[in-house]
Amino acid sequence: MEIGAQSYTVRAYCQNAEDLGQTLEKIAAIGYRSVQLSAIGPIAPEQIKALCDRNGLRIVLTHNPESNFLDRPDELIRRHILYECRYVGLGYLPDRYHTPEGAARFADDFRPAAEKLREAGLKMMYHNHAFEFARMPDGRTLMDHLLEMMPAELMGITADTYWLQYGGADVYGWLRKHTERLHCVHLKDYAISGFDIRMAPEGGGNLDFVQILNILGHNGVTEYALVEQDDCYGDSPFDCLKQSYDYLKHLMREM
Repeated sequence: MEIGAQSYTVRAYCQNAEDLGQTLEKIAAIGYRSVQLSAIGPIAPEQIKALCDRNGLRIVLTHNPESNFLDRPDELIRRHILYECRYVGLGYLPDRYHTPEGAARFADDFRPAAEKLREAGLKMMYHNHAFEFARMPDGRTLMDHLLEMMPAELMGITADTYWLQYGGADVYGWLRKHTERLHCVHLKDYAISGFDIRMAPEGGGNLDFVQILNILGHNGVTEYALVEQDDCYGDSPFDCLKQSYDYLKHLMREM
């Protein structure tokens, strides 16, 4: 399992080619060798790939708007083949799918793209937040319905450790139960500040990353654990990425 960086953490510095090049250089200098592309500005895919190659960074996962899956799956496939990136992510479930009936519609709408991706040797990955763990009228969670409607061979889950905890799930049990879908995960700590809940660099919150790394590192499925911090609360996002990287690498050396 490789520790990578999620570009969403530094999205403010990825909106043009010059800034992206400098950002990727900083990420590589920390020690990362793989990245997820998310919230990148309007930069040509060929240029993005060249900048990643120049800095020795593999593109291992992306986030894409729903329209790319529903309206332009062939273009999505071509771009990921260019990136040499197998995992094609959907970062958010559109609001119209937030019911049991909506989960069934989601499967109907996204299955054609997921099947095309699989035929091309790629895989659709869905990134969770907390709302998927809301209880539905039948007592099951929305996530239960989504997983039932979209089988593991068509859709993996980029499990986000912070949002699993925020949503009230058993983080460690959930990661063990859904191993077959966890090709990529997002690592993000869950910190308490007074009465506020905050995202934090790994080691700065309450999650047990020794246990998380043990689960993911020995399941035979997870290839990439990607550091993400949506909000750095005024701290440098590059410093947060470094803090997380150093902490995780230390834990992995000790394991």
